[in-house]
Amino acid sequence: MSDLPPLTLLLAAPRGFCAGVDRAIKIVEMAIEKWGAPVYVRHEIVHNKFVVDELRAKGAVFVEELDDAPTDRPVIFSAHGVPKSVPAAAAARNMIAVDATCPLVTKVHSEAHRHHEMGLQMVMIGHAGHPETIGTMGQLPEGEVLLVETAADVAGLQVRDEARLAFITQTTLSVDDTAGIVAALKDRFPAIIGPHKEDICYATTNRQAAVKAIAGRIDALLVIGAPNSSNSKRLVEVGRAAGCAYSQLIQRAADIDWRALEGIRAVGVTAGASAPEVLVNEVIDAFRARFATNVERVETAQEDIEFKVPRILREPA
Repeated sequence: MSDLPPLTLLLAAPRGFCAGVDRAIKIVEMAIEKWGAPVYVRHEIVHNKFVVDELRAKGAVFVEELDDAPTDRPVIFSAHGVPKSVPAAAAARNMIAVDATCPLVTKVHSEAHRHHEMGLQMVMIGHAGHPETIGTMGQLPEGEVLLVETAADVAGLQVRDEARLAFITQTTLSVDDTAGIVAALKDRFPAIIGPHKEDICYATTNRQAAVKAIAGRIDALLVIGAPNSSNSKRLVEVGRAAGCAYSQLIQRAADIDWRALEGIRAVGVTAGASAPEVLVNEVIDAFRARFATNVERVETAQEDIEFKVPRILREPA
């Protein structure tokens, strides 16, 4: 009989990689296979150090600006999307460019273009400085997209015409927080037009719902993800809002604060959409080394979505 203290580990499902992240990683791997190393990637392909380091070891070089990449090597745009000016600059330099933007982010870009063509000014709900927000706002001329981060920001919006507005959102936001901002927008601008289908992606929604399902049964929640991952940080916030006061973001098992977990009986584990399952297994093994661990999987949805890679990678070299 084990002398280790008993512990229940609740694994939230769905968790980890979404279809957009999986596609983006495949794009980098296929580009290296097709053109050889190095291939250049503008910004981290997805926000996860483990994934980025693995791709770097295979021959990917990560740069922040297009000017940092040579013109004679392929360049890949990250899953978060880029402003319109970036592919235009790559074309002007005659570079081979591969777009790994998540198709669900591209859908938001298309909505923005469609509303702009109708003469509507856009309000974007998102986080200032996040690559996805920068990429989406960069689809339209300056001043055509106004950013709000909170419901309080809505009061200060200065719009061109209150009767000709539409809103779009970043795909990785808190579902509940965004609903409050949308309500504030509709209250102030009754004529504002929303997306045909919610912009927050299925993976973000599903992972938040899974956390809510376990929050009432656990003493602590560990979210595996990067500190610059929007969807991972939102999972921590959702856990706290759902009643699990000790909800923490960790990158690896080595980041777990074991002293904070002394005396607890149940821990929830989930992973952001950019975190691979190998890191989840690492955390499970770390608990099994310290506790008599009973692992229980709590599934709230099934995901079978898959996105095709760009045609340029499916064509012969």
